[in-house]
Amino acid sequence: MTPIATTLSLYIARVFSIAVAIMLAGLSLLVMLFDYIELLRRAATRPDVGFGLVTTIALLRVPYYVLMILPFAVLLGGIVAFWRLTRSSELIVARAAGVSAWQFLAAPIVCACLFGIIATAAISPLSSAMFARAEQLDNVHIRGVGSALALTGDQLWLRQADHGLVPDGVAIIRAHHVQNAGRVLTADDVTVFRQDGRDRLLSRIEAGHAVLHKHKWELDDARSMKPDELPVAIGTASLHTDLTVGRMEESFQSADTLSVWALPGFIKLLDNAGFSSVRHRLHFQSLLSLPLLCGTMALVAAGFSMRPSRRGGVARMIGSGVAAGFALFTVSKIAEQLGQYGALPPALAAWVPAFSGLFLAIALLLHLEDG
Repeated sequence: MTPIATTLSLYIARVFSIAVAIMLAGLSLLVMLFDYIELLRRAATRPDVGFGLVTTIALLRVPYYVLMILPFAVLLGGIVAFWRLTRSSELIVARAAGVSAWQFLAAPIVCACLFGIIATAAISPLSSAMFARAEQLDNVHIRGVGSALALTGDQLWLRQADHGLVPDGVAIIRAHHVQNAGRVLTADDVTVFRQDGRDRLLSRIEAGHAVLHKHKWELDDARSMKPDELPVAIGTASLHTDLTVGRMEESFQSADTLSVWALPGFIKLLDNAGFSSVRHRLHFQSLLSLPLLCGTMALVAAGFSMRPSRRGGVARMIGSGVAAGFALFTVSKIAEQLGQYGALPPALAAWVPAFSGLFLAIALLLHLEDG
């Protein structure tokens, strides 16, 4: 790359990055304002909730909104940046000098992908921790719900790995009258079905009372039954488990409270425990596809805003770019709903919108370059 091309790329990347950052800050502030108003409306019925707590909850949600808004900030910021460069004839002069659209678009596309990578790798852990805290404060002080795991008096079914009898064993636990007291889960009338990897019953344990401790279930007043054998009283028994009360609570919470680094292990834990991991798989794939989606938005912005002003219809072209971005958002939400209901695999539901927008942007740029 020549020094002129390098200087031009750095200049375009700087203009693009500044426009995206300003747009991201503005959109985040706008969304936070609406969220703050909604929190004030909901907190109006609770005299013990003050403005300080509402402000804390709203601020804790800011990184979460940054992740959601980032693709649209890239789209709108890219439209503003490319339109400004086109109106000042800087891109026209560059193209007249023999620089193709693909050459001067490389730098902003790389910047957009870097925005997505930073958001996925760095902002996602911060967002998940702060959003989980915000949800906890919201549940306790505004909604009046003490815990996401409110199972008092209900029945609980769990499925977990059990290597006590066979290497690939499975234990299915049914518990009645479950009570969640802080970090301890207690249950009465517990039944444990221990099976091999082919779902053949190996033994059955019935206990009058069970307590979930760290890495184990402690069963009291238990008796064991095996096929074609009489029941045997065993008194107190232990069953190893990877579940904790905190992890069980997380399985009932939003997948947004887990970072991209924690999701793979937690998905595996959910699958072993018999919980549905569709929401978590979809959220994980959405975070992985965020860099591609940001790069796609940069291409869409370029395709709709690099038309020379002398040709007219600039407002219509920019409006079409915004409409295309919102259409892509609609497609992503429809795909997300189909993924949550099992109509589409989570990976397909997360990656299809990004690839569909990418093909649209490439087609527009090819038409622009040929024109």
